Amino acid sequence: MDNIDRKILNIVQVDSRQSAAQIAKAVGVSVSTANERVRKLTASGHVKAWQAVLAPQKVGAALCAFLLVDMDYENERAACEALSALDEVQELHHISGAHSYMMKVRVANTEALQTLMSEKIKPLAGVMRTESMLVLSTEKETPKMRVADYA
Repeated sequence: MDNIDRKILNIVQVDSRQSAAQIAKAVGVSVSTANERVRKLTASGHVKAWQAVLAPQKVGAALCAFLLVDMDYENERAACEALSALDEVQELHHISGAHSYMMKVRVANTEALQTLMSEKIKPLAGVMRTESMLVLSTEKETPKMRVADYA
């Protein structure tokens, strides 16, 4: 991956609807070269998916919460698979420290969070304990990440 690929990745992170012509102009290559580089970046796994970023408040998912989850080792894999399959779960991270996992979930409101936890999360065999943190406001939330300079 060279500087042109890094520039392309930065462009498509901000707006994946950019045309090959717009990308080509921005990075100083031909349209066919830009198209080929985007195809290769996707095929190589640098680009995992092409998707829209939705406005949570407009799609019934205004409440964001982070859940710390303690698991029992014996049922951990099955619980992780079940949690990963839930539409409300946006992220599931195995973490260090006092808890086993941290999840980011989005639901309509606190009632929906209560239902999610009592009906779908806590009944799982591997889940021993949960701790919830409700997001009051968000200063920054983005799927964009720094594209590292490496050879």
